[in-house]
Amino acid sequence: MLTLLVILPALLFAQGTNPRTKPLQEQVSDPKAKAILDEVIKKSKTYETIKADFSYKLDNKKNKVNDSYTGNVIIKGEKYRLNVAGQTVIFNNNTTWTFIKSANEVQINSVEENEDAVTPTKIFDGTYLNNFNPKLINEITREGKTLVVIDLTPRKTKSYFKVRVEIDKVNKQIVTFAVYDKNGSTYSYSISKFQTNIKVADSEFVFKAADFPGAEINDMR
Repeated sequence: MLTLLVILPALLFAQGTNPRTKPLQEQVSDPKAKAILDEVIKKSKTYETIKADFSYKLDNKKNKVNDSYTGNVIIKGEKYRLNVAGQTVIFNNNTTWTFIKSANEVQINSVEENEDAVTPTKIFDGTYLNNFNPKLINEITREGKTLVVIDLTPRKTKSYFKVRVEIDKVNKQIVTFAVYDKNGSTYSYSISKFQTNIKVADSEFVFKAADFPGAEINDMR
């Protein structure tokens, strides 16, 4: 789906596999790390709504790339509204609208059922963590908080080799994660503000053309 591939390249975790390589089945999950992730997922499932502000950074020293953006997302059930890097994505559980500011264009796409598809919902509620073998690295202290550092290795061969997450040990929430691509790029996300179970109107997930005056509508369904 074009929307999330453009907006969240690292969140998608490069879903395609390399047919020339074998699945990484020989790797084993660390029981301690898995227990921590299970707690994160269990708590996240209790959230009716999530509102988060985050920063995103792409770094590739070899190619001298260093880009950074800030963004925010609102999630209610399977619905979400995402703003980042000059784009707005609205998903109502059936259809995705993507507004691209630089082109003043709205792309409309239907959503196909795909268990492997990654959405902001799966990222923030921890569901997608089940697709990795976790390993507990250590604990660190930052700004008075104890963070548990866990490395995640994909169970199937991907274009990246590792995802590192930092989890607030007390609140059982992911505060940072970084995707290490095999091409030398690192995609880092840091959550600066995280609110749960706040009142969110369903109108947040309804596309209104009036909110994007003059934008070209490109229906790709």
